Amino acid sequence: MNIAVIFAGGTGQRMNTRSKPKQFLDVHGKPVLIYTLEVFSNHPMIDKIILVCLDSYITYCKKIIKKWDVSKVEKIITGGKSGQESIFKGLKSAYEYCPEDSIVLIHDGVRPLIDEATISKDIMSVKKYGSAITISSAVETVIIKNKNDEVGTILNRSDCEIAKAPQCFYLRDIYNAHLKALDENNVNFIDSASLMHHYGYKLSTVEGPAENIKITTPSDFYIFRAIIDAKENLQIIGL
Repeated sequence: MNIAVIFAGGTGQRMNTRSKPKQFLDVHGKPVLIYTLEVFSNHPMIDKIILVCLDSYITYCKKIIKKWDVSKVEKIITGGKSGQESIFKGLKSAYEYCPEDSIVLIHDGVRPLIDEATISKDIMSVKKYGSAITISSAVETVIIKNKNDEVGTILNRSDCEIAKAPQCFYLRDIYNAHLKALDENNVNFIDSASLMHHYGYKLSTVEGPAENIKITTPSDFYIFRAIIDAKENLQIIGL
C-alpha cells in the first residue's frame, strides 16, 4: 500500500496574508492545497491520502475536498504544535490501519508542482533502496558563513542538492524513528530526512522537477501562478 501524508498545518506567517493560510489561497478559483492533493489522488499508485490540517480549518478542508472530488483522502486529522509533531500524528494515523510495510510519502500541502513521474520514481526507490528523498540541483553558489557573518566555506555547487518533498520511507521505519525521537526528546528536526539521517538510515535521492517549489513567501505564490498560467496557455495552443 502507498500512502501520502500531506501536511497542511502552516499558518502562513511569512506569506503575510490576512485572510487565510497560504495553503488555502486560490489560484484560478482553486486552493493551492487542492492542486497538491489532486496530483496524489490522480496517481494510479497512490492508494490513500491522510491530510494533516489546522484544527480551525478541518471543516473547510472537508468542504473543498468534496467540492473538488479528491476521492483518495481517507482521513483529515488535526496537526500538532510543530511540523515534526504534525507529521508524527499523520504517521500514527496511518500506522493504526495500514500495514507497516506500506510506503509513506510525506509531502507539503504547499508544494503543488510535484509531478506524477517523480512520485512514481520515489515509490520505486523505496522498494529498491528503502527510502527516497526528492531533490533538485543547487543552481547558485552555496556558502557556509562563519561566526562573524563572513564567507567561510564555499561549497562545490556540483556536489550540492536541495532536499525537497516527497520524502518517502517504509511506514514502520519512519514511525519507529519518530518514536525514538520522542523517547529521547529530540523534537527539533527540520524535516523527515534530517530525522532519519540522525538515526542512521541510508537515504537515497530522487531527482525531481526544478519547479517543485514550496510556497512560503508572496514571490513563491506569484511564481506558482505564473507557471500555472504558462501551462494553461500551452494547452490552449496545443503544445
